[in-house]
Amino acid sequence: MKRVLITGARGYLASLARLYSAGSCEFSCISHTDVDFHDPAGVEEFFRAAEFDVCLHMAADATTAHCEQDPEGTHRVNTESSIAIARACAERGRRVVFISTEQCFNASPGPAPFSEDDEQASTTRYGQQKMEADAWIRENVDDYLILRFSWMFGLAMPGVRPSPNILTNVMRALRSGEPARFRVHERRNMTYAQRFAGQLPQILELPSGAYHFASQNGRTTYETARLVAARLGCPEKEVDRLILPDEATYAERPRDFRLASDKIRAAGIGLGTFEEDLDLCLGDFGLA
Repeated sequence: MKRVLITGARGYLASLARLYSAGSCEFSCISHTDVDFHDPAGVEEFFRAAEFDVCLHMAADATTAHCEQDPEGTHRVNTESSIAIARACAERGRRVVFISTEQCFNASPGPAPFSEDDEQASTTRYGQQKMEADAWIRENVDDYLILRFSWMFGLAMPGVRPSPNILTNVMRALRSGEPARFRVHERRNMTYAQRFAGQLPQILELPSGAYHFASQNGRTTYETARLVAARLGCPEKEVDRLILPDEATYAERPRDFRLASDKIRAAGIGLGTFEEDLDLCLGDFGLA
């Protein structure tokens, strides 16, 4: 059984991965209580001594506001420590799996969806920090996977708490009766988190390289939110009242940072459309 050292082990996707792949992988869970990701030198020393076959590096400070407020501290976490882990893995002949993000393309030139080799550009510190680590790994490591995730969605399970996502945001508006606004000038992929968790053993065996992990979505975030509300059985008049358009955000420069997933699907990893993922999720949780 493959020994997988997983960082950020208490996070949503890491928790799901451990739950779904417990019978296929032997996990060693690493969190900030085990190693200080603000200390890249200490991180590298830790990973030089740890026992594992693959490092699934999911730890990050993904809070955009925090990255803007503390660029130096978050750079140590998101960039310098990621490079330290990758360097330790490379020198020991261990595979590193680095979780990157769609945010690497939120200011990229050219039309979306973006492929793995398209030019990256980001307006956020978080995206820029991930881009820097992403580029270093591609240039300096032989055996690696870079998984650039879209916005992942799902619901809570025992021991698994989801991050805010399109489904939970819409459900909050429907349950509270308080209207919520969703961006009109934004297009992005949204992917059911179980797509990753349920296929982790196959993903870990992919040929070395960068891959986009994203189910396809042609709608704006506002249009997507309306679809979610309708699928949840909300009457059209209530959808109109509760799911409101955010016309202001990105109005001057609309964002489209959708990712093309042809490469990873050609390698045998199952991904679909947002509509398919939404129906799959609602069915899994008895909401269809």
